[in-house]
Amino acid sequence: MHGNLRSRTLLVALVATAFLAGLGFDHAAHAGKKGAYRPLDAFAEALAYVENNYVEPVPEKELVYGAIDGMMGRLDPHSQFMRPEAVRLMKDETSGEFDGLGVEVELKDDQLTVVAPMADSPGERAGIKPGDRIVKIDGTPTRDMQLLEATRRMKGPAGTKVVLDVMRDGFQSPQSLTVLRDHVRTQSVEWKVVDPARGLVHVRVKAFQDRTDRALKKALDDARAQLKGEIRGLVLDLRNDPGGLLDQAVRVADRFLRSGVIVSTEGRDKRSIEVEHAHERGTEPPYPMIVLVNRGSASASEVVAGALQDHGRAVIMGTQTFGKGSVQTIIDLEDGSGIKLTIARYYTPKHRSIQELGITPDVVVPEAAPAARPEELQGERELKGHFRNDSVPAAAGAPSPGIADYQLRTAVDYLRAVEIFRTAAPFPAPPVASRR
Repeated sequence: MHGNLRSRTLLVALVATAFLAGLGFDHAAHAGKKGAYRPLDAFAEALAYVENNYVEPVPEKELVYGAIDGMMGRLDPHSQFMRPEAVRLMKDETSGEFDGLGVEVELKDDQLTVVAPMADSPGERAGIKPGDRIVKIDGTPTRDMQLLEATRRMKGPAGTKVVLDVMRDGFQSPQSLTVLRDHVRTQSVEWKVVDPARGLVHVRVKAFQDRTDRALKKALDDARAQLKGEIRGLVLDLRNDPGGLLDQAVRVADRFLRSGVIVSTEGRDKRSIEVEHAHERGTEPPYPMIVLVNRGSASASEVVAGALQDHGRAVIMGTQTFGKGSVQTIIDLEDGSGIKLTIARYYTPKHRSIQELGITPDVVVPEAAPAARPEELQGERELKGHFRNDSVPAAAGAPSPGIADYQLRTAVDYLRAVEIFRTAAPFPAPPVASRR
């Protein structure tokens, strides 16, 4: 048996070395380190013992997958091993079509935490919010559950149900939500003209997927066509946008910047520094711009918000963002599985790291309007015996409901104020006193 074990150990060590080579591991750089690969001998020996002596037979692939999964689990919350089916699901998500809940999650302090539900997804319709902690999935606790396993349990064929036990700040105990899975087909960009007279447009980017930049360009062109003229103010809405493809975030920021750095990424020991610059071609006119963000704005959304803030191109409005300042790459393995590995941190044009901190808005606006105090509710119309204004119909006296979304309404009001100041007639210069 011992001879067989030694042979097996040597074979597995060679396989592990080849595996590292496939990931781009630099053997030459470590050639001078004595015993650099000694831990692989222990791994190979343990694998051989388990495979030959465990009370029940376990497929070799499951043992190797488990080992890789455990290795990735020792890294940051965004690095993970993905089985072939998980790789396929991830590619479906970046293409914008998949079956499931449409909820972006991460492990935060060993708790399965919602980054953001996608717009008009089953998760959003069920009332899931950024920051929610999912403590159970169909009755199974998530405390020791790997992120991949949690994602797999939440996904499933359209029309099937999943029960999530959710804990939220303010809850006394977890509450159960039954969510009906659906085919999530995300259009990453939505737009609407919110004030035709002043040329104000609202564009929402829900996720950074393939062709998001093209969709944004089409939205802006379509808005101009509806206005029959130029856009004079834009609200770029990145609320609850969990991120996505970094290259698309760079292109979206580039659309509003003529020059300068958009984002820089730095790997281990400041190596592999890459800097993305803006280009003048295709840049939008310099109309006033507000970017809306909140706790669900993460990763690629923060890249865009940080770039526009540092260049002074837009006013950032809303609440603090999520704070994910790292870059992941997907490494495809030969059998269709893959590794999602954190390879760098990203920095804004002023070399600010967003990791843990997020983007601080220039103007903080809560999600809901502050509650009015009773003494502030009354106006002239509420006073008993007040004089009526006979110059307008009764119906015209009621205030306009306007935009229900408080943060969006505030952003539009700011743009209206800019337009008023821009078009207002200048004050006449005071007369100059003559001196004798």
